[in-house]
Amino acid sequence: MKQILFAAPILMLAACGETTNTEVTDVEAPLASNGELAAAAAALPAGDFLDLVLGAKIVGPQGDEVEGALSTNEGNFADIRSFVACPEGMTKCDPKTAPAGTIYTYVHVVYPGEDNQSSTGSGEGNDSSDIERATAFRMIRPAHGFTGTAGYSKDEVLGAIGPKADVAITCDAGELVWTVSAGDGGNQWEQAEPVTFYWQSTLPPAGPADAYAIDANYTQAKGPGPYPAETAGATNACLDESN
Repeated sequence: MKQILFAAPILMLAACGETTNTEVTDVEAPLASNGELAAAAAALPAGDFLDLVLGAKIVGPQGDEVEGALSTNEGNFADIRSFVACPEGMTKCDPKTAPAGTIYTYVHVVYPGEDNQSSTGSGEGNDSSDIERATAFRMIRPAHGFTGTAGYSKDEVLGAIGPKADVAITCDAGELVWTVSAGDGGNQWEQAEPVTFYWQSTLPPAGPADAYAIDANYTQAKGPGPYPAETAGATNACLDESN
C-alpha cells in the first residue's frame, strides 16, 4: 500500500479561556513501532477546512449539494452531504466554461448515525444501531486527479473527540483514507458528531457515485457522493511514484 501521511497539530485550550502553545501531534505521541515513527517523521500537514476560501459550487441535477446515506444491508450508518466548489473568486462554477487548470474542491460532511433532520440523508429513515465508534472516512474508488491536497475540519474533530484526536490521511491503492483515532475508551467520533473532510482534484465530478464509506461500529458502510471520472492524462498524487 502506497501511503501519504498528513498529520495535523491540534491546539489544546486551557481552562478559563486561556490558551497554551502546547501542540499535540502524532509525532509527539507515543508510537508503537519504528514503522510508525518513520511515517510520522515524513508527515505532511493536513489542511484545515476553516482556512479554505472557496468560490461558487457546482450546481447539478440535485442542486449545489448532494445528500445521501452510507449504508449496509442492515441499515444506514451515516448521513453524507457533499458539494464541489471552484477556487476563490469564481462566482460561477461550471466545468464546461471553467478555465484550464481549475482545481475543484470536493467537500464531504459526514454524520455518524443520523443528523436528526428528516429532510436530509438518512434522516428519520435511519434505523441502524447507535454509532458508538467511527474510525475512518474513506474513498472506495481511486481519487482521479488528486492534487495531493486534502484535509478536514480541525475544530469539528476537536469538538467531537477532544485534544487527544489524531487524524491521518493516507493513500490506499489510489484511494484516500482519513483515519480518525481517539485511542482506546473515552470519547470517540460517534453518533451525531458531524465532521467535514475535503480533497482537491484537477477533474470535475462526472456525477454521484458509490465512492465513499465510513468505518463505524466495526463495519464498513458505503454510499454516494460527487466523483470524477477517470480521464486520460490526469494524475493521482496517491499513485505518484515520487511519494
